[in-house]
Amino acid sequence: MHKVKSPLAEDARKTTGAVLQDALIDLIDLGLVSKQAHWNLTGPNFRSIHLQLDEVVDLARAHADVMAERAVAIGVNPDGRAHTVADRSKLHQLDSGYLQDDKVVAAITDILAEMIQRFRTRIEVTDDSDLVTQDLLISATDDLEKQHWMFEVQRR
Repeated sequence: MHKVKSPLAEDARKTTGAVLQDALIDLIDLGLVSKQAHWNLTGPNFRSIHLQLDEVVDLARAHADVMAERAVAIGVNPDGRAHTVADRSKLHQLDSGYLQDDKVVAAITDILAEMIQRFRTRIEVTDDSDLVTQDLLISATDDLEKQHWMFEVQRR
């Protein structure tokens, strides 16, 4: 079996690989949580929030793919399996059933804020281990912060 050889030193590969795996889990679960809210949303602001949640899903999926592909490029196998995400996710989960639009706005705003903090920590960690990965994390954080702002201004 062929293995991808890492361009990074072993300690940098391990540190960066762990950061990428944690980011991957956050992003996969963000996509799932956002889709759950999208499907079950109710309220007077349904349409605009429904569409905005799709934007969050799209950015989560796109950045998850980037993180996973970066992991493979440095010789680390990403794990996006459902049970791995379920076991390791740190995201707050939404209630089941219909979700009122103002509660979704508050929940997504809080989830994004939590993720942004973790992504900013990951940016700091990769300052010494891998600047390429750091750049990808910065890009994801930029998108997460934009969505956070857009949800936050709708909060009641």
